[in-house]
Amino acid sequence: MNIREKLYHLIYYTDTTGDGEKNADIYDIFMMIVIAISLLPLIFKNETPLLIAIEVATVLVFLFDYAMRWFTSDIRLNKGALSFLIYPFTFMAIIDLLSTLPSLPLLIPGMNILRSFRAAKVLRVFRAGKILRYSKSAIMIMNVFKKQKRPLLTVCTLSIGYILVSAMVIYNVEPDSFETFFDAVYWATISLTTVGYGDLYPVTTIGRFIAMASSIFGIAIVALPAGIVTAGYLDELQKEKNQNNQ
Repeated sequence: MNIREKLYHLIYYTDTTGDGEKNADIYDIFMMIVIAISLLPLIFKNETPLLIAIEVATVLVFLFDYAMRWFTSDIRLNKGALSFLIYPFTFMAIIDLLSTLPSLPLLIPGMNILRSFRAAKVLRVFRAGKILRYSKSAIMIMNVFKKQKRPLLTVCTLSIGYILVSAMVIYNVEPDSFETFFDAVYWATISLTTVGYGDLYPVTTIGRFIAMASSIFGIAIVALPAGIVTAGYLDELQKEKNQNNQ
């Protein structure tokens, strides 16, 4: 086994026997700790030398991890030399890139323009998404979403259709309460999820009837994906249990 194959088994948790499993577990735990530490600067408004040091150290770890994954992408994607071109455009690779962009000015002074954009700092939140790669529970949830993709897409389409229809109805029934169609869409979304902030609401009798119907149907629509995900998660747990027994 050459160095590239060893790296591949380490970062992708493919060798689940002996030291291979132990090393992969240690690496996953280490990366999750680094991710958690890298999010600490986001809870402070001002940058201090300590926070800058944390940012530099963690982003170097992320870049090294990114380089290793790119270095072994042909093994992962199994598309030969083309894999090295495809990998940067994969979902998790894009997450990795977006999460490191705000910190590049600390490493490359010529990119200071990024520090002038407040939104660039928010991109650091994408680091939390990196946990999906290292947490076995998160990986299991992702597998559930992949397998239940069709019913979840159906529910999503139903929800979007219901929101747009409700918004069009309330927008025409109460034009004085909703200045723009976006306001009506916002209200319909809040009603669908039964959150109800109270910043926008109907004032006429017919408008309130529509709001009641929207809330009642919203409860049913919101409950559908929860049931689908729960059933899929139980199937994944049973599958993992059967594999462990074998």
